[in-house]
Amino acid sequence: MRSLQRALKTLTRAVSAAPIAARIAATALVVAIASGAPVSSALAQSNANATASRARLSAADRALLDRASAYLTNLSGANGRFVQTDPSGRQIAGEYWIKRPGKIRFEYDRTGLLVVSDGTNVNVYDPRLKTFDRFPLAATPLNLFLARQVRVDRGVQVDSVRRARDGFVIVARDPRRQAEGSIALIFNETNGALRLREWTITDGQGRRTRVQLTSLQTASPDPALFVLNAPAGTRR
Repeated sequence: MRSLQRALKTLTRAVSAAPIAARIAATALVVAIASGAPVSSALAQSNANATASRARLSAADRALLDRASAYLTNLSGANGRFVQTDPSGRQIAGEYWIKRPGKIRFEYDRTGLLVVSDGTNVNVYDPRLKTFDRFPLAATPLNLFLARQVRVDRGVQVDSVRRARDGFVIVARDPRRQAEGSIALIFNETNGALRLREWTITDGQGRRTRVQLTSLQTASPDPALFVLNAPAGTRR
């Protein structure tokens, strides 16, 4: 709750004070972190609800959950490009790096916005607004697929597993906060090979923030990419 309140405070400050380009990036980013927090926070609770949720799925659905979990667990390092779409349909692109467990970096084009998880916290730096914010990794949706051992169905309620023409979609939420939103992980499958294509976070009001991974290559990123401290002169 504290991280959610801080996220909304950052969002309000960004909308009122920023140039339009920075405003777009800050709005999409903060909505994604704030609205997604309840989903990933369920990973720390008991597995009772997850067990019940899994029992409602078909054997084919459970097999897809296991494949998704294995894929994410084995994705130790990656680099690529992404496009983020905010609830108003505005888009901004950038580059990302992943080093599991726990580490990810997003660099947004044009605005210079940085989002860096160091394995414990997610740090957000906006050079245009001169702001620096920090959120516990466990309170963001990133924690869902940055864990050392990923279990997509453990500690969350799986609402559905939907097949698509070229893959499948897993929709999950916090079973303790049914009205506060969900996260959808979308996977592509080509010749039997699985790839995470995108995720979409939907908040309690139905607003969606979509992150598409337009490219993804395995990589061994420099550990220095995942260190981000507050620059001098920034507001917290």
